[in-house]
Amino acid sequence: MQLTLIKNPNENLGMAYKIARAVYAETNASSLPVVEALTSMIQNAAHAYGCRYTDVVCDSEIFCAPATDVVPTNNGFQMCLRVARRMINGTLPDCCFGATRFHHADVIPGWATSRGYVADVDGLLFYL
Repeated sequence: MQLTLIKNPNENLGMAYKIARAVYAETNASSLPVVEALTSMIQNAAHAYGCRYTDVVCDSEIFCAPATDVVPTNNGFQMCLRVARRMINGTLPDCCFGATRFHHADVIPGWATSRGYVADVDGLLFYL
């Protein structure tokens, strides 16, 4: 028996799921403002570094928490997915003042010690 992989013709949907999983892993969808801020940071970083959104969420220097599998019907994940789709469609405003990096407030990476953060949203600090 030969199995054939069927690809989703809508690449944006696959990209939205990948972004949403990464955002959910970092924020646990604790609030809409933190989900929007982190998602807009992904957009800023992709534009600043000239890469795809999925390249940003796969960059281990930017994202610490591995993107986890989550039940697609989880309300928090659905919120992350809606925000990711808004970003892909170009309707998500910049909620983190142009930031291209972030970290959790309880962990201070070496690169952050010489910079000042531009936004603090629910315990995530955002940097230019």
